[in-house]
Amino acid sequence: MSADVVTRREAVRGATALRGRGAWRPTPYQVCGGLFWLVMTLAYWRIPLCCDAGQHAAVVERLRADLLHPRHPMADLPGAGSPYYSPYAVAQGAFARLTGLGGWAVVRLSGPVNLLVLLTGIGRFTRVLTPRRPAPVLCLFAMVLLWGTERAWWSGYLGLMSMTGNLGYPSTFAIGLAFWAWAFTGRRAAGTAGPVRFVGPGGLRSRWGYAALGALYGLILLVHPITSIAAVLGGVAFVAGGQRGWRPAAGRWLLVGATALLVAYGWPYFDVLALTGDRSVDAMHERLYEGMPGHFWLALLGVPALWLRARRVRRGGGHGWRDPLVLMFALECAAVGYGWVSGHYTYGRILGLTLVPLQFALGVELAEPRPWGPWRRLLGGAAAAGALTGFLTVHAGAVVPRSLDPVGFDQPPRWPTYDWAARHIRPGEAVVTDGYYAVHLLAGYGPDLAAPAWPDPALAESERLRRLAAVRACLDPSSTRAERTAVARRYHVRWLLLTRWRQVPEEATVVAWSRETGEVLARIGPGPGTRTGAAAGAGAGAKGGAGTGVKAGAAARAAR
Repeated sequence: MSADVVTRREAVRGATALRGRGAWRPTPYQVCGGLFWLVMTLAYWRIPLCCDAGQHAAVVERLRADLLHPRHPMADLPGAGSPYYSPYAVAQGAFARLTGLGGWAVVRLSGPVNLLVLLTGIGRFTRVLTPRRPAPVLCLFAMVLLWGTERAWWSGYLGLMSMTGNLGYPSTFAIGLAFWAWAFTGRRAAGTAGPVRFVGPGGLRSRWGYAALGALYGLILLVHPITSIAAVLGGVAFVAGGQRGWRPAAGRWLLVGATALLVAYGWPYFDVLALTGDRSVDAMHERLYEGMPGHFWLALLGVPALWLRARRVRRGGGHGWRDPLVLMFALECAAVGYGWVSGHYTYGRILGLTLVPLQFALGVELAEPRPWGPWRRLLGGAAAAGALTGFLTVHAGAVVPRSLDPVGFDQPPRWPTYDWAARHIRPGEAVVTDGYYAVHLLAGYGPDLAAPAWPDPALAESERLRRLAAVRACLDPSSTRAERTAVARRYHVRWLLLTRWRQVPEEATVVAWSRETGEVLARIGPGPGTRTGAAAGAGAGAKGGAGTGVKAGAAARAAR
């Protein structure tokens, strides 16, 4: 009888195995990744959005107004041909139209979504490199901490500090998709793509899977063209390093490339292939090549790990360069070097992803089970010291609020907001401003700028430079009223947003004033407001009465 019971129990176990696994238990990466997602979401939400966020909020605002034919993101011009209108942005615009949320709210809500795509992509990508359970956790913390001892803040840089500002950017979403694309590419190239539902000629998987992978690369190209360069180079590294038996597989990899180009070519909002010769943004990216040692030197701790991977491949009878991470690092360094030599500095935007092979090779190496040999112990100690150094010198302020900070860590930048001005300006009305913050943020609330802050293929760069020159002439203290009126008529300017150092022209009417920055909003043309010809800051009496205006003007003059 006991034997019968044993037999029945074994049968039940077998049936359970056929239906799936038993009770679900989270992996170390699911636990750490979930906590990381929560902490970084809160860190991202506690900081006022800054920098490029104004541009992305402006894109959402234009799509919310007209999803099919949006205007230029920052000017009262047609928006056809602007690469900002990607599938990612159109999805944001559709979400804004459905919910009634503004551009700033959508960009803020996009941060946690992008972070989820990124974290799941990292987990999937690491599983291609190694099955060791601690590896994704180590790779994640290497990626966010091992940068340098000077702050590196740019779109596409995913250090812990920069994440507080750029989680809501399209670049973050595209990088998350790139990790997914590398994972799928690596599994197909190595022939380890998991359960196989269909096997075609030569033992290869269905063409539909390769076509879907090509569509993913095409989506990355549309969402963030610069990130797609690193994504494609990484994919090439995995194919070149892992693919065996090229004759039957070549057609499928060509299908991946053809599908990617077809998806990109079919996008109706802009021609992504026309961007290849556009050099309008190269000048602004030259700064990426400055101060590179201070920004990235901690990532060099991964060089020994890359060398170990190459040596293992050679010992196995292959070429060291065929390790995918080694080849990825070499290709991306070559692309960055090409940008420097050719003056096409936009290629420097992939510097953040160039560190990924170093960081992930180190994480995979340290995931080896113990006991460790002396060299691995030395490497682990150096990595721990580097991560601590990076955290204390650059990244601690990202997750330690000033109120809880006993040391005085550097905090993320805190830019002012312009709700106080946007409530007076109707969407689509043009503004002239001389403020650094205002020119980057104001369009995110719906107004247009007479001179857009960033180059955009939808507006000829020569025309943008003419507009910038006209705005400078308009704001020149020596300009005449007739000259300012001519600029205002040419570009349909209705508002001036001036810093506290600038005199309000006689023809303008002050309607609002910021206590935070001292900036003044003045209307050009008839309408209620305060007297003209006042110094910036003198218009606070628009709501608080004459006494308030006198005090505000005095405060602004004192602040100078």
